Amino acid sequence: MRLALMQSAPVSGLAEGYARLAEEAATASGSGADLLITPEMFLSGYNIGAAAVRQAAEQVDRARLSDIARRNKVAFLVGLPEIDGDAIYNSCLLIDATGDIAACYRKTHLFGDLDRDQFSAGQDLSPIVNLAGWKVGFAICYDIEFPEVARHLALAGAEAILVPTANMEPFETVCTRLVPARAEENAVFVAYINQAGPENGLTYCGLSCLVGPDGNDVARAGKGAETLLADLDRNHLDRVRRAATHLRDRRSDLY
Repeated sequence: MRLALMQSAPVSGLAEGYARLAEEAATASGSGADLLITPEMFLSGYNIGAAAVRQAAEQVDRARLSDIARRNKVAFLVGLPEIDGDAIYNSCLLIDATGDIAACYRKTHLFGDLDRDQFSAGQDLSPIVNLAGWKVGFAICYDIEFPEVARHLALAGAEAILVPTANMEPFETVCTRLVPARAEENAVFVAYINQAGPENGLTYCGLSCLVGPDGNDVARAGKGAETLLADLDRNHLDRVRRAATHLRDRRSDLY
């Protein structure tokens, strides 16, 4: 499966978010990508305050998102605010190439006051979804820094974990150290897709990547806006999993 990893500068609202998503979807489709992945809260902006997040969540048009996928014949995983009753969630929505909503995941681990002032925490870890012949699970930003999350998804059958993020300076070691560790210790691909550049006092550090099940980079971005194309390789996954021992040597009787 070919991924388009969209390392994007922050948008300034939903109108720009829809326009840039449509543009990127067209480019990804033309490049042969099966799945476009945006950063965390791409559609509206992330560090925009609770009132603006709520207003955006109330205005998100899922039919419009489905139309973008359907017209461009490409699936995408898009980060956005989601409203459910009185609660606002930091979510990602998987829409397949026919425009059908295939999955929705809500961020479960909230990072500091920035998240807690804007969102409620999701109560369930990601489902495992079949997409283009691959079993994929989701995490959002801070979620992947907890080894229990990736381990749960791997034990549930995930072959790739897709992680929209908005990771800021000075936390670059999450991109370069923790993400490869999550991949190698679970023998899964991890796609980590970050924002780049400034937003309301934050500076996002980029360094988006696809890391293979051996912990080595398949593709790695710099610190500026760019879109990477990278492939999930079934033969590579199988080779690594034949040699990897962590999952089968677990002492589940002890923990």
